[in-house]
Amino acid sequence: MKAKAFYYQQTDYPVPGPPAASKPKGFDRDEMIQKYTPFIKYIAHRLAIRLPSHISMDDLISAGVIGLMDALTKFDPEKKVEFKTYAEFRIRGAMLDELRSLDWVPRSVRQKAAHIERTINTLEKKRGRRVEDEEIASELGVSLETYYDTMKNLRGLSPLDMDEIRKRFPDFSLEEALESMVAGEETDPFHALSLKELKQLLAVAIQELSPKERTVLSLYYYEELTLKEIGEALDLTESRICQIHTKGILRLRARLKDLLQDAV
Repeated sequence: MKAKAFYYQQTDYPVPGPPAASKPKGFDRDEMIQKYTPFIKYIAHRLAIRLPSHISMDDLISAGVIGLMDALTKFDPEKKVEFKTYAEFRIRGAMLDELRSLDWVPRSVRQKAAHIERTINTLEKKRGRRVEDEEIASELGVSLETYYDTMKNLRGLSPLDMDEIRKRFPDFSLEEALESMVAGEETDPFHALSLKELKQLLAVAIQELSPKERTVLSLYYYEELTLKEIGEALDLTESRICQIHTKGILRLRARLKDLLQDAV
């Protein structure tokens, strides 16, 4: 929460008022949309930081409004979950769905990412340890500067490869995963087992990252600090934090892919 409060101070968006713990009786959709608009803008801006400049903020915000309306329709106070928590997952999920529909990651970027993922994974298996940037660049046959430039272009890559996850859990959607996490329980035994297994595999993959990669990913995705803010906290340049972040994502995706295949 401190990280979010700090971020609000750095933007033109007003801080949203205290959210209701549950959906009020006889609520007015327009009133709720107006109340949560600053929150929708906040989430959209945080996502936009990681995306190419051609992605429209208006499109993300529009998707967020749809997510909020969906939350207002489907929210169940009986599950003892705050409406703000449920709405955040719905809003963020709607924005991610919009991005997936746009297929905003160019094919060339995905190909480069997959190539570096395989290179890192192969080197680490061969040498039995985490490999350094110089070793990866050498194996790729490029200079360290070129390698870092490539990593900079991959900064918007998703930490989870949903295509790989769906190979293991074909009927398990991202939306269902988010709902399960929010509700704290899953009534469908299959989904409950799938979610538990996915969490365990992800925990193993994260644990195998370097301490610095784990710290950066935690501050970026959990505390929602920007790369610049993380750099200030760790006394590193924003450029260096970007490199650590992207390498951590590539190693996480590669390791999770291995774990998913082994689990079949």
